[in-house]
Amino acid sequence: MLLAVAHGSRDVSSSATIHALLRRVRLLRPELPIRCCFLDLNSPSLADALVRLRRERPVLVPLLLSTGYHVRVDIPAAVAAAGLPTSRIARALGPHPLLAEALAARLAETGAAPEAPVVLAGAGSCDPTAIAETTRMAHLLATRLGRPVTPAHLSAAAPTPHEAVSALRKAGHPDVAVATYLLAPGFFARRAATTEARWTSPPLAAHDALARLILHRHDEARAATALPLAA
Repeated sequence: MLLAVAHGSRDVSSSATIHALLRRVRLLRPELPIRCCFLDLNSPSLADALVRLRRERPVLVPLLLSTGYHVRVDIPAAVAAAGLPTSRIARALGPHPLLAEALAARLAETGAAPEAPVVLAGAGSCDPTAIAETTRMAHLLATRLGRPVTPAHLSAAAPTPHEAVSALRKAGHPDVAVATYLLAPGFFARRAATTEARWTSPPLAAHDALARLILHRHDEARAATALPLAA
């Protein structure tokens, strides 16, 4: 069983987006039972899901783009409290080339000029590991696009997307694109859309590359515990 652990949001479209993404995952592997829970603001909570699903011994896949506090502390603590091994927790989704594929596709949907410099707008974190992973993701996207990508952070770290876009414009690039490095709509996505960039991509949402990545992380964790995929 795959238990997807999403962040949670007050924005109702956010949880709807997560469920739409998981429907795509189910289409890719219909034989795999998939459930969803949330770390905050939405239900079921992670603790409640673990109580209900303990006998199924699920593999937890964080629907989080970097290895921040939730991945390092909150999720392992909840799993340990439920009496399950923390080895059944998959890695955060990013950074990964499949995310670069999805980001590039979302950016292309905006009609952004292929030569325009790009700002990667991540959520931000106080965790240096998460910041470093956003920088790594910017490099992967730059390789995919064949042009510069500047990492930026919507909270807790600099530069912000607004600062990064402004700096590029002052450096002689009037047309800048923002690649929104978020899973779903919500407060941060709305903030990312308020820069002076000419183009801003939507969140990743229910993209097939993201659905494949979720299954990849699940399979990695199962292989690490030496359990058969159908168990």
